[in-house]
Amino acid sequence: MLKFLRFLSLCVLLFAGACAHQGEKAEPRRYVEPRFNHQKPIELLVNKVDVVSEFTPSFTRPNVEHLLPVSIERAAKVWATDSLVAADFSVNRKAEFVIKDASVVENEVRAVDLFHKDSLKYRAKLVAALRIIDANGSRAQTSIEAWRELSIPIDTQIDEKEKYWHDMVENLIEDFNAKMRENIEQNLNMYVKDSSVVMRY
Repeated sequence: MLKFLRFLSLCVLLFAGACAHQGEKAEPRRYVEPRFNHQKPIELLVNKVDVVSEFTPSFTRPNVEHLLPVSIERAAKVWATDSLVAADFSVNRKAEFVIKDASVVENEVRAVDLFHKDSLKYRAKLVAALRIIDANGSRAQTSIEAWRELSIPIDTQIDEKEKYWHDMVENLIEDFNAKMRENIEQNLNMYVKDSSVVMRY
């Protein structure tokens, strides 16, 4: 009887452990990169699109891009994946989307008087280029430098900071999206399928 009770207790413990394990789920990320797959993609007359990053975070202040809950660099890669499509596999030509800068710099700003708090000022920047490269190495390209600034009280709590940072990155990428689409239509229109822009040279 004693052996049976021990065995029953062991079964209960194992069952409880299994239930607890099944109930554990990975906590979802609070913030994610903006997506642009709801917009019509830009169909490029190339056989492939490469996404390249030349940006290396310094992990040293005043640079703080590594602290943001949403990375500008990753957001730019997501934009390229959602927005740029290879649409002509018969040509020996490719597109390169190159991220040159995806930095965020933090500076402390002293209050002008005793009635105001010191603040933290952030400047987020995204510099990227889209290159069209032919088989003979000739290139055409367009580039964009987009930036956003943010000022918050120096004593802002981390949860609030993350919200401000996320909104800053989201607005930056939205600006970048609009400007880069316009630049591609104006400057690389001969490589865009069914482009409605007619340029006079």
